[in-house]
Amino acid sequence: MPITLENVGIAVRDLDSAVAFFTDLGLTELGRDTVSGEWAETAVGLDGNHVRIAMLQTPDGHGRLELFEYIHPDPIETEPTRPNEIGMHRVAFSVDDLDAALEIAARHGCHPLRGVATYEDIYKLTYVRGPSGIIVMLAEALQKG
Repeated sequence: MPITLENVGIAVRDLDSAVAFFTDLGLTELGRDTVSGEWAETAVGLDGNHVRIAMLQTPDGHGRLELFEYIHPDPIETEPTRPNEIGMHRVAFSVDDLDAALEIAARHGCHPLRGVATYEDIYKLTYVRGPSGIIVMLAEALQKG
């Protein structure tokens, strides 16, 4: 059975600020909508499901993020995910210039969890705490091409 990844969905506190963060990093906003109704309640498994959504796409056209902000029921605040917790871990992006990506992240108040590391001679990478506490991995290939 062929399978492809459609998107990764992430609930956020503030849709506008999350969209601004990811579009500043280079993703393209494909569109926004407000979603509710019986079909959404059935698909998500949550009565009264009513959300604002934005669909974003990576420049290569292969990766998509669906960001959603709950209108109803009220969003539930949780502690930010830690790297060793079971469950959704992080979203990862390859970037051409890690320093430039970190400057963009910093403008949004998002900084590395600890610092920038080098994985063998392959990647320079870091985890930043993005909007709504999302862990975002940014990695720059050291051997271009």
